[in-house]
Amino acid sequence: MDLKSGTPFWAIRNGLMTAFPKLQNNVECDVLIVGAGITGALIAHAMSNAGLNVCIVDKRDVAWGSTSASTALLQYEIDTEMQDLRSLYGEADAVLAYRACATAIGKLQRLATSLRSVDFQRMKSLYYASHWYHRQQLIDEGELRRQHGLKVKTLSRDTLKTSYGIDAATGLLSEVGAEMDPYQMVHQLLRKLRRAGGQVHDHTAIESFKPKRGGVVATTDGGCRIDAKYLVMAAGYENERHLDQKVASNRSSYAYVTDTITGSLGVLDDTLVWESARPYLYLRRTGDNRVLLGGEDDDIDVAVKRDAQVGRKASTLQRKAEKLFPQLDLSPAFAWAGTFAETDDGLPFFGAHEQHGPRVLFAMAYGGNGITYSQIGSEILRSTVQGKAHALSKLFSFARLDRK
Repeated sequence: MDLKSGTPFWAIRNGLMTAFPKLQNNVECDVLIVGAGITGALIAHAMSNAGLNVCIVDKRDVAWGSTSASTALLQYEIDTEMQDLRSLYGEADAVLAYRACATAIGKLQRLATSLRSVDFQRMKSLYYASHWYHRQQLIDEGELRRQHGLKVKTLSRDTLKTSYGIDAATGLLSEVGAEMDPYQMVHQLLRKLRRAGGQVHDHTAIESFKPKRGGVVATTDGGCRIDAKYLVMAAGYENERHLDQKVASNRSSYAYVTDTITGSLGVLDDTLVWESARPYLYLRRTGDNRVLLGGEDDDIDVAVKRDAQVGRKASTLQRKAEKLFPQLDLSPAFAWAGTFAETDDGLPFFGAHEQHGPRVLFAMAYGGNGITYSQIGSEILRSTVQGKAHALSKLFSFARLDRK
């Protein structure tokens, strides 16, 4: 599956940080993870820290799939607002999901700090009304979050204009947000895994797998056999080919990054900016003082058609962004597009599916919160393997499809 187009910035900035060997022999392990992107790497880290013997494989280079195209905008705010999740699943579950995402950002920060050499910055998050008729929606959303202990300020139109230079009816300002280089994070996590005795193999594809008593047996494209107690499918949007049930829709999203900008970026120095329209425009800084923009999502799921849209979409993003921040030179330096999956409710799926039994676990961190979801999912799946309960294991499972 061709997951990206154009020139993703992270691979250009970092190069090929680490090469891992192709699997050449049979392996036995506690947990086999298929997919060495940010989701697989976070799960591997959680499993290894629990004392489990981990093997992780990827048919590409490490972090070369969707992770290299990620814009790594880390927010506790889910694409589906809390008030809409409340309507779907009740207030308790909506609050649980939002609080878990907020907590996950702090955990990712501590992890990045412990690894060193990972560009990670805590940021504020500004969510503004794209249209005047979104004003009450955002006011209600802010009030609901505050009722449940989430620190968010509702900003007036005057405050948005004078403090942030944005002409919008209202906005929500949160102190909880972050940005990171996901490519660096993956490579540092997998280097640590290998030092701890885990196995990491790229250019190793899984041709087949099947449950057996007490585990799963998988076969690679090179004819190697991997016997594992659990198999975790963390292959991103390619996971769906292993399910007869449709659980998400594949879409394309577009992004670009500017050249390094000398001096202050204004509000973007310490704040992520995104809007209430869907699909939404969003902006963030990078560690080397560039501006990264994304959005213009569409329903294209054909690589060649997506490829042809990159230049035009980058121009549209630039035009919209320069209306917000006319003082900045937002000319594209590197532009790209990537495939992503979107669930109807904006929530991920972590856990077993009845089609494959309890030993095959899926990690589907779909939606705009992919990295924060992956952190939560790593804890859910670790709990599953250890036979422990997790507060979000039901809401983030395939079982919720029966609740809608």
